[in-house]
Amino acid sequence: MDNKPEGYYYVPQPIRNDGAGGVDKGPRDIMRDLENPDLLVPPITDAGLLPNLKFSFSDTHMTLNNGGWSREITVRDLPIATTLAGVNMSLTPGGVRELHWHQQAEWSYMLLGHARITAVDQNGHNFIADVGPGDLWYFPPGIPHSIQGLEDGCEFLLVFDDGHFSDLNTLSISDWFAHTPKDVLSSNFGVPMSAFNHIPKEQVYIYQDKIPGPIETQQVQSPYGKIPQTFKHSLLAQTPIKTPGGSVRIVDSTNFPVSKAIAAALVEIEPGAMRELHWHPNNDEWQYYLQGTGRMTVFAGNGTARTFDYRAGDVGYVPFANGHYIENTGTETLWFLEIFKSDRFQDVSLNQWMALTPSELVKSNLHVGSELLNALRKEKWPVVKYPGFSYYPR
Repeated sequence: MDNKPEGYYYVPQPIRNDGAGGVDKGPRDIMRDLENPDLLVPPITDAGLLPNLKFSFSDTHMTLNNGGWSREITVRDLPIATTLAGVNMSLTPGGVRELHWHQQAEWSYMLLGHARITAVDQNGHNFIADVGPGDLWYFPPGIPHSIQGLEDGCEFLLVFDDGHFSDLNTLSISDWFAHTPKDVLSSNFGVPMSAFNHIPKEQVYIYQDKIPGPIETQQVQSPYGKIPQTFKHSLLAQTPIKTPGGSVRIVDSTNFPVSKAIAAALVEIEPGAMRELHWHPNNDEWQYYLQGTGRMTVFAGNGTARTFDYRAGDVGYVPFANGHYIENTGTETLWFLEIFKSDRFQDVSLNQWMALTPSELVKSNLHVGSELLNALRKEKWPVVKYPGFSYYPR
């Protein structure tokens, strides 16, 4: 029976169960404190100084256009994230992210709805495909492409292999036309200058168009054929690595050959489970949280560790080779993406490392006994859940 008065809500205080801290009576954002319990009351194992490793797309500037919207997280928002930048974009039914290209590689994960993507490579091979939830695409640097929302519109995550990237500073066809003399355009295309009387005067970026017809009606036959390596991959349809507590789907250049600059893993963590203690030996990790709530402690060595809380729409970051875990702290399944500026996904499991090291050495180093040594696993389990040893919301 709930006897709390009407309008009552819990007010968290910066007091740890060992008695450290005290009541905060001053001005404060209580809702923010409720969302970040491990910043308000850090675990006693946190120590030292680590930079901020979290930023929410909800705290970013929204760019609104007829045809859709976009927002981005770059080093301007999350200074530690130097290797990758992210853009969250939505297109209305028929909305178009105009013909453009980048100096950076573009990797994308479809969140909602459906879109049509097109591209042409440097050899005149062309590409067109429809993508839906759980699909991704990859365009190498310099490859011109477009994105258009289909009947139900779409929302997607874009990731670029440069933390300083901004999607508002790309190379767009409308922008180039607007800044090229019309006599030059006339000479280039062999048509009168009047053909360019109505071209845009500045970058269009996103615009509203009609919903395109079936994909077969938009096919263009190139004399050079289609691209030799597809720019599309169906990640959610990929067979996962299943372990007690969740699953992992890994995509990199081994199963998506064109993706030579960005590797990723789609991680599922059930309530009470966790992404095991591990680190990545090849690059920093950029995370995007899709569903649920979780917390992560990052260990940077020399007595330094810090804990952060994450929820859907947040971006997390882990510097190169720093140890960490991600624990599901909610009652629904936690889904998130691990993304790397690399052609291969690589991680090192703390459990597997210990299991494949002489047990006498592990015992003497950590002062542990057979209870732990006999439980170590030689096989890697990216997600773990043990009955009686799982976290559930308190």
